[in-house]
Amino acid sequence: MARRGKPKGRPISGWVILDKPKGLGSTDAVSKLKWLYFAQKAGHAGTLDPLASGMLPIAFGDATKTVPYVMDGQKVYRFTVRWGAETATDDTEGPVLRASDLRPQQTDIEQAMNAYRGEISQVPPQYSAIKIDGERAYDLARGGESVEIAARGVTIHRLDIVSMPDAETTVFEAECGKGTYVRALARDMGRDLGCFGHVIDLRRLSVGAFDEADMVTLEELEAAADEGRETLDEEAVTAGARARVVDFTPLDDYLLDASEALGELYEVSLSDEQSARVLSGNPVLLRGRDAPAFCDEAFATGLGRLIAIGSIEQGSFHPRRVFGGR
Repeated sequence: MARRGKPKGRPISGWVILDKPKGLGSTDAVSKLKWLYFAQKAGHAGTLDPLASGMLPIAFGDATKTVPYVMDGQKVYRFTVRWGAETATDDTEGPVLRASDLRPQQTDIEQAMNAYRGEISQVPPQYSAIKIDGERAYDLARGGESVEIAARGVTIHRLDIVSMPDAETTVFEAECGKGTYVRALARDMGRDLGCFGHVIDLRRLSVGAFDEADMVTLEELEAAADEGRETLDEEAVTAGARARVVDFTPLDDYLLDASEALGELYEVSLSDEQSARVLSGNPVLLRGRDAPAFCDEAFATGLGRLIAIGSIEQGSFHPRRVFGGR
């Protein structure tokens, strides 16, 4: 029987909130950061199209256990719609399907927007990651198939006009819940206005508990990696050797604790003794008059980091998921 080898990489835990550039896919971004950090495990919270830019939260190690809490959080997008054409992909990648010479006035757009606030029914784009009989919709669409995608309920908490640079374009900002497609918003508003429309620029500004202040660019991370690389002598350079990152401190300075993803949950602060008990899977009694007697979901911190996610029952914290830390 083959023996399992030791996992490659560093067993780090935490979040890096990448300001993803246009042209880079979400999976490629995760692979790039996993390589930079020499991390054992990495994943992301919410795919961002290659043509889009902005926030792509990337989790390492134990922080991947908090990914669902980020994905379920609200998201803020700023996007630009070009009026006059509807495309197959609802963005600039696809061919034009329908066109119009009509251009909407701001008052017309503002009136149409009223139908897209609150809980609405939305049909995802044909070119989307929705699974149809086990296959991604965009794979079927690229293969020439026209697929039936069922409408789904989504929530738009806020939809505002940011600016109207010219008669052809309108810049919007939307705060929305899980599963919302901004491209579908542009498509549907264009149909309602009778002029058609598609997204020409899309940027994600926030996801869940993370906001713009948390973002770091790929250039900043690469510079931090270079700062921690070993210095090669002339002989090694001549031989074609590649400098390795030997000091990860500059990179690790950009890591956010896994607990940063849990901003909407109740936090329990534990002593060192309580932390040790919880890390062993045992419940602990909470003291203090402000401690709740019951809470469906809470997280515990101690020893300077996230310890566990669990519930509070009859004044005791019961861990359901324990975090080993870096």
